[in-house]
Amino acid sequence: MQLYELVKRNMRIYLRDKGAVFFSLLSMVIVIGLMLFFLGDMYIDSTVSMLSDIPGRDASADETNATVLLLQWIAAGIVGINAVTVTLAVYSAMIKDRSEGRLNSIYTAPVSRFTIASGYVIAAWICSVIICIITLAISEIYCIIKGGEPFTLAAHFKLLGMITANSFTYAALMYLIAMLAKTEGAWSGLGTVVGTLVGFVGGIYLPIGNYSDSIASAIKCLPVIYGTKMFRSVMTADAETVLFEGIPQEMVNEYRIEMGTDLEFFGAEVSDGACAAVLLICGAVFLIAGALVTKYMKKTDR
Repeated sequence: MQLYELVKRNMRIYLRDKGAVFFSLLSMVIVIGLMLFFLGDMYIDSTVSMLSDIPGRDASADETNATVLLLQWIAAGIVGINAVTVTLAVYSAMIKDRSEGRLNSIYTAPVSRFTIASGYVIAAWICSVIICIITLAISEIYCIIKGGEPFTLAAHFKLLGMITANSFTYAALMYLIAMLAKTEGAWSGLGTVVGTLVGFVGGIYLPIGNYSDSIASAIKCLPVIYGTKMFRSVMTADAETVLFEGIPQEMVNEYRIEMGTDLEFFGAEVSDGACAAVLLICGAVFLIAGALVTKYMKKTDR
């Protein structure tokens, strides 16, 4: 009952703050604007140009199908990185509680620190799942309007599981970081940095194939790219099948690696299951580290 009330309280603080909800979704607006107004035509034209070398292609149909594929590629990236920005925004409540002295008052209540910490983590996790599902629904509707096909029931279940795993990872990571942040100003600055960098390390602003080998290798050491890759492989599957019908598999494989739909690590292809495992393992590590930091802070508070 205590945990339920804490989770409800933290979720209400976030969801009632329209500014916090908006800014946690700002990355989505930035990515959409960047792709639609600046980079979208470039990627569509390069894809159509690649396909034009194949005899008998319909350039008009290829352009329409390439547009749908790009939109779904963008949507997959947005769903992936929203888990980062949403959980970061939810923990603003904990930072505010600490800076205004409320957290110390909560610690004096007959509630264990584990329960208090769980209240923040679970609230961030649930809020992230909710916002990501809403983002997925809006993105799917928009892609359907633009000529895409709705995802199958099996794809929806896969995406729901992916959203849950992805959100868990960043709920744990942001809790660990929030435990180390001391002021609202520091947390706000961190949010600006994270909101900017997550689009790059997730291969959103630029596909991972556009980076140098050294930078791409560094990005593959971070969990963000595995989340976006996982969503892309499901969300773009049908659009790729339509666009690349009759195309040599070598060209398709090259395109998928260039756009980050497929990932190779040490020469081996990374499956969706491996991506989910990476996210869950990272989430568990972050959660354990956060628990250790909480225990250490408890000792220093005595």
